[in-house]
Amino acid sequence: MTLPFRPSAVVFDMDGLLFDTEALWQQGLLAAAAEAGFEVPAAVYDGSIGVRRSQCGDLFRVHLGEAFGFEAFHAQWRRHFWLIAEGRPALKPGVRELLALLDQVRLPRAIATSSSRASVDRHLASNGLTGCFDTIVCRGDYAAGKPAPDPFLTAAGRLGVEPRLCLALEDSHVGVRSAAAAGMMTVMAPDLMEPTEEIRALCVRVVRDLHEVRELMTAWG
Repeated sequence: MTLPFRPSAVVFDMDGLLFDTEALWQQGLLAAAAEAGFEVPAAVYDGSIGVRRSQCGDLFRVHLGEAFGFEAFHAQWRRHFWLIAEGRPALKPGVRELLALLDQVRLPRAIATSSSRASVDRHLASNGLTGCFDTIVCRGDYAAGKPAPDPFLTAAGRLGVEPRLCLALEDSHVGVRSAAAAGMMTVMAPDLMEPTEEIRALCVRVVRDLHEVRELMTAWG
């Protein structure tokens, strides 16, 4: 088994795909909510995976009321996340091996994420990956966040590669929708949420982890 064609570039999501952080964000959310004295419905957290902060705020207010002070809560959520994440190994299986292969075959690569540049830089530095990506597209670099195609289109534009020639790697439903809307060859490596039939239909492959992506790419020889 291989990919439909050899891509000219690879665009990675970050949280849940490169780094094992989605589960830590969930723990941080539950800790911040408990500290504030309320419970967060599972639908709220599930809906927040892979989307930018403004979209999260809208989601929280739909479920918790228009008066909900999301920005103040988000600050506490972030504080709990970093308390949990500090010093914990976060790299997902297969990341280093896949990046080594991309170096070997000289394929450009980017990150397209809903996270802030500060978070991206912090995660890359703590895992020794600073400088491993040709460009980084993060919150504030595009008009509409995932599931809109903007993050992936921006990444392709910066790499100078047509979107249809890019391989997009994602772990979340909204991320898959974003990559597919951009016209990219999309592969999902699920993290917290398994693919639905809709999501499978948008992907050329669903894999266990990035080791399997590397295997798909080395099938060309």
